[in-house]
Amino acid sequence: MPFQNILNQLNRWGHIAIIFRLTFALVAGMTIGIDREMKRRGAGIKTHVLVCLGSALVIMTSEFIYRRFGGGTDLSRLGAQVISGVGFLGVGTIMVTGRNQVRGLTTAAGLWACACIGLAIGIGFIEGAVICLLLVLLTLKLITKLDVEIYQHSKVFDLYLEFDTSKNVSVFVREMRQRNIKIQNMELNKPQLKGGGPTALITLETPNGRPYILNTLHELKCVQFVEEL
Repeated sequence: MPFQNILNQLNRWGHIAIIFRLTFALVAGMTIGIDREMKRRGAGIKTHVLVCLGSALVIMTSEFIYRRFGGGTDLSRLGAQVISGVGFLGVGTIMVTGRNQVRGLTTAAGLWACACIGLAIGIGFIEGAVICLLLVLLTLKLITKLDVEIYQHSKVFDLYLEFDTSKNVSVFVREMRQRNIKIQNMELNKPQLKGGGPTALITLETPNGRPYILNTLHELKCVQFVEEL
């Protein structure tokens, strides 16, 4: 098979294999990075390309050392350092906002997966790298839509609320009980502006779904502002 012959050629050590592996690593990193860039995430095309290229070069360096100095060299040692090192890079993309929203987890996971793909490309495991790249893209595109659909039918919601006065907090709690909406957790904070009312980070549970709870909160006069987290 022509494709198998190409893979066999790339599994050998030589200039053609080196050029192709690094080029494919660039393409793989760019492909994942485009999705993050379109969503304006912290790590975009350049970051993913550099992670994938660097990972591929590291594991290729391990193979070079193995071929140059013999079988006593541990090929997995440098690759293991890449896996742990990318973790620190991923932490830099994770942020917790002032409203306790966690942002950047998918980008951090994407960087880690990108590094793993780079390692596979660098060592010549092209089949695994291609399949993993396709599955990563499937996750970022199609499964994201599935995640949104599941969230639409969720019964538990994290919300940020603002009240005009402290008295309206007790009014809000009473309204929730009357509507059979359970307050799982409620964290009150001091007013952000002088003369303003308190804010709250709250977890609500309702058997009626997302549209019901949002419409209910928007109708309540005791709630000045509401936002999903």
